[in-house]
Amino acid sequence: MEHIIFMGTPRFGQMILEALIGHYEIAAVVTQPDRQAGRGRKTVMSPVKALALAHNLPVLQPLKVRQPEVVQQLRDLAPTVIVVAAFGQILPPSILSIPRYGCLNVHASLLPRHRGAAPIPAAILAGDRQTGVTIMLMDEGLDTGPIVSQAAIEIHPDDTTASLTEKLGHLGGQLVLDTLPRWLAGEIAPQKQDEQGVTYSRLLRKEDGRISWTESAVLIARKCRAFYPWPTTFTFWGERELKILRARALPTQQAKGVTGTVVQINSEVAVVTGDGLLILEEVQLAGKRPLTIAEFVRGQRSFVGSVLY
Repeated sequence: MEHIIFMGTPRFGQMILEALIGHYEIAAVVTQPDRQAGRGRKTVMSPVKALALAHNLPVLQPLKVRQPEVVQQLRDLAPTVIVVAAFGQILPPSILSIPRYGCLNVHASLLPRHRGAAPIPAAILAGDRQTGVTIMLMDEGLDTGPIVSQAAIEIHPDDTTASLTEKLGHLGGQLVLDTLPRWLAGEIAPQKQDEQGVTYSRLLRKEDGRISWTESAVLIARKCRAFYPWPTTFTFWGERELKILRARALPTQQAKGVTGTVVQINSEVAVVTGDGLLILEEVQLAGKRPLTIAEFVRGQRSFVGSVLY
């Protein structure tokens, strides 16, 4: 059985590790340090660490993976190959050179499209009709290495980052199991990426979710899907933050009122945007539970006619 080091942190990485367990000997799992999260600032471990501990796998959580003592620790484990999936740190040459069969990165896009930290929301934001998983041989660049294998799936009109992560995690897990034996047997010649199709995705920030109602309904609806479950799209109603959890665009329909005005359209509640109407389906007022828009309006009679900002 081949000797593997796995590096990953969030749910997507967890699903790739899950696929590997039982098929390969995992010498160590490297993941990001535990973080404080939530209102109580409780210390939370990464999904990858939780899975590793459940299977009694050795876990390393270096603050910086390039530290000499960490590099030596990995070298001492003598891995055949290192598999990386959404780890969150750039690997230095000192680590890339350790395994005989290199470091393989499982990336949640069809490279060279959406290199970088947030490829899944980027695909939704761009209105892409399909995305997929790429396994590449890592080099010193940001997702620039040659492609070892790829698999594509369609993006459903209702897909969010949460639902697409699950789909791509399953796809990536199967792709890893299909690819690794052939890679280790020397049956795959990696293909250089086409530099003509390069795009980049950056790490998301909380403020990215703030809605600008001058944007089009189509773009805002994409943001609602791309930013779910984090950072979520939000606006302000009076002094209170209002999250828009689910919504859809009516790009061809207009209504009177300044952008941000909440209007009633037949039995539905919508917001006037810079181009078209955004039909609200599920919202959440700060400190409250999520509600369908019908439930919310029943309890907040002054909502229709107000202006969100």
